[in-house]
Amino acid sequence: MAYPLMPKATAAWLVDNTALTFDQIADFCGLHPLEVQALADGEVNAGIMGTNPILSNELTQEEIERCEKNGNAKLKMLKSDLPKPRARSKGPRYTPVTKRAEKPNAIAYLIKRFPELADVQVAKLVGSTKPTVAAIRDKSHPLTSQLKPIDPLSIGLCTGEELEKAVKKAQRRVAREAKAEGREVPEMSSLGPQPEDGSEPMEVGDTIVVSAEEANAGTSPPAEEGEPAPARPPRKAKKAARRRKS
Repeated sequence: MAYPLMPKATAAWLVDNTALTFDQIADFCGLHPLEVQALADGEVNAGIMGTNPILSNELTQEEIERCEKNGNAKLKMLKSDLPKPRARSKGPRYTPVTKRAEKPNAIAYLIKRFPELADVQVAKLVGSTKPTVAAIRDKSHPLTSQLKPIDPLSIGLCTGEELEKAVKKAQRRVAREAKAEGREVPEMSSLGPQPEDGSEPMEVGDTIVVSAEEANAGTSPPAEEGEPAPARPPRKAKKAARRRKS
């Protein structure tokens, strides 16, 4: 499938000027929905200049309006006689000089957020080496005390699709190893957004477990079977008791 000449710039323009969904924009631009959401939030490529696909003869206004009315519709690119650029499939990925220093922080994030990822997978995602990942994992790296975990998606070291494929592959491997050893499959990390308090993200259908102490906190003790429940004292009586104490 052909994609726009400048996919991220086109996605930025569609986010700012249309009512299309993230999935529709991602499908048209060849991006992951998480990347489109990061563009919309300004976490990736902040200040990027959007490119109008209508002026570049890649879309029509009628096609945009058609897909705005139906969230399940897919944008269709106009046919062009110009050759489309091909993504290089071999060779190392180029990382800008300004972001190379953030690789250890990105490795620390992946190790903490997705511990099931193998060292080889983390190194491939970030563009680092296996010994570096192993040193950060066992905290023998010289910069261990200075590391600040940073999401590699937010700084463009990897794409959301690459991260999703790597995590799912690692989870299948962990489940396969646990099954072969006859032990219970451990809980897996979620690909959803991580809460700011550091807790695990909730998924739809998850059950919230509350202890008996938490459930009864701040309430009166339950009455014995056959006894009436204790009545709460009126507010006036409480105020009078507080006055006598003061």
